[in-house]
This record gives sequence, structure tokens and C-alpha cells, in this order.
Amino acid sequence: MGGTDPEKASALTQRFTRAFEPVASAVEAGRIPGGVLGMVDRHGARLVRATGFAQIVPDRQSMREDTWFDLASLTKVIFTTPRILAYARDGLIDLDAPLISVLPDLRQYDADAWERQVTFRQCLGHQTPFPAVEPIYTYGRDGELLRAFVLQRQWRKGKPVYSDINFILLGLAMERLEWKRLRAFDPGPGFAFSAAPENCAATEDCTWRHRVLCGEVHDDNCAALEGAGHAGLFGTAGAVLDFARDLLAKDAAGDASAALMRTPLSATRTHGWERPHEGWSGGAHCSPGTIGHTGFTGTGLWVDFARGHAWTLLTNRIHPTRHFDSGIATLRQTVGDLINGA
Repeated sequence: MGGTDPEKASALTQRFTRAFEPVASAVEAGRIPGGVLGMVDRHGARLVRATGFAQIVPDRQSMREDTWFDLASLTKVIFTTPRILAYARDGLIDLDAPLISVLPDLRQYDADAWERQVTFRQCLGHQTPFPAVEPIYTYGRDGELLRAFVLQRQWRKGKPVYSDINFILLGLAMERLEWKRLRAFDPGPGFAFSAAPENCAATEDCTWRHRVLCGEVHDDNCAALEGAGHAGLFGTAGAVLDFARDLLAKDAAGDASAALMRTPLSATRTHGWERPHEGWSGGAHCSPGTIGHTGFTGTGLWVDFARGHAWTLLTNRIHPTRHFDSGIATLRQTVGDLINGA
């Protein structure tokens, strides 16, 4: 806890200890196999604690503080969003320009297609008519063919909802700008696109890959695309906290990209992130400017700029199956409220 006032450090430790209790209780009740809770403040002080099992099928492996996790949709905010905002900062893209400024072949056979009007900013804020869910992986396992499918498909148009398609398209734009596939990118310090199974929390016993996934991406569409902008990142609680600490520092220094991550685009969204609203994952006691995001595998990160701290809850709640009510939504909210002194 070096760098933090002793009295504040003590209060931080007490809140963290209280917040860890429901995580341990969820493991004891059999709702999740295991989890790691971590917290960091703007001075760099951090706390990390693990409980339960990283894997229970086919063998049991204990959870560790340095266990690697499939971060799922945290990929959107840790990997994709910062790079898209950096491209905008450097003048490579205009956030309010349509994606066809980089992906001119998007719906190229219909000049009037609505998809050709969608902008980078709209994708970041999930303000597009793309469907919430699309099983792209059911159309094949050829990544190149599926990229063409994504670009040429006539998508169902609906009301704006949270959709992975937004970030799949942003990922395709990144590949065009960098002239390489996403899995050839540097994912950032402490992150990777796979992990050694012996060091990783297992996810699902996959029904179409016919094995328990451990160290390879769980997200079906990301796996079939062989890399995508919406999922696929792996990391430890320590790496996630390092990212959050860096974001706190950038915000304090007036970094423009960090400011955009806090800038609202709707009642629930900022550029890439989610913001507090009734029933949101970070609990009811966050500061108004807090941002956060969750991942389907059972992960989450929240950054409270006003209080100067961030926390991550990483679980393997879908191991060995997603078809089970783990209570993760309530657990996340409870942890957030306790972190923030409720």
C-alpha cells in the first residue's frame, strides 16, 4: 500500500476485505468455481486476493492471484477502444466519419445501404441498428471468408442495442489501418491472445469444439474469425489493474482519449464504456463519472475517477457451462457497493 496515506490505506483495506466476502461466499455456495478480486488507487496502491478453483472439469486446479483469464468483452475497452481513439487523435480516422472511410467495401454492392452510414463513434457507443447477437460462427470456420461475410451481409436493422457487431467492424478497420490481423497486434503490457492452460482459468465445455476451453478464446465468433475486436484478450488481475492505474493517471493529466472514455454518448454509454445508470454492474454507490465494462466469461472492470480508484472482479462463472444462473449480476453490484463504502 505504499504511496497512500496510512489512514486511507487502512480504510481501503477494510473496504476491500468486506468486498471479497461475497466472492468467497459465491464460491462456497457453488455459484462460481472461483474468482480474483483486485483494487488499485491512483497512487499505485493495490490489493489482490483469489479464492476457489481455476478449473473443476476435468481436473481441479486452484485459483491464484496471477491466474490468467479470458477477459471476453473487456477486450472492447482494454484493447480496441484505446486504439480507435488513438487513431482519431493521430488523424488517421475521423470518429464521425462512416466506417467506409476505412472499409470502403462494407456493403459495397448497395450504395444506399444503411450500414454504409454507420460511424466510428456510433460503433463505440453502441448507437447503431445492428442486432444484439449473431451466431457468425455457424456460417463456417474460415476466418477470411467470415470477414467477407460480415462486410457483405445485409444486417437486420433494429433499435440501437449493445452489439458485438460494432466492435467486430471496428476490429476489421484496425486490421486495414495496420495491414495485419488482430492477433499479430501487440495487445499491451501483461496481455495476450491466448494463455498456457496450466496458468489459466477454464471457461466452457464447448458444444461445437467438443472440449473444455482453457487458454483459448471462449467467444464463438472471435474463435471462428480467428481474432476480433470484441473479444479474445487474456490477462491477469494485475495486468487489468495496471491498465486501470494508467487510465487514472492519464485522466489526471488531461489525456484527450481518457476524457472521451468518460464522455457520455447516451444514458448508459460513453466511448467504448458503460456509465452508471439504474441497475448497472458497478453498483449504486459509484461516482457519476465512473466507467465500467463486463465480460461474458465472468469478468469486469470499473474505474471511479472521482474517488481515484478502480477494481476488477474476474471469475470463471461459465465453467463448465453458461447454462446456469451464477448470480454474477448481483455479485458484481454487491462488490461494487462494498468497494465504495456502502
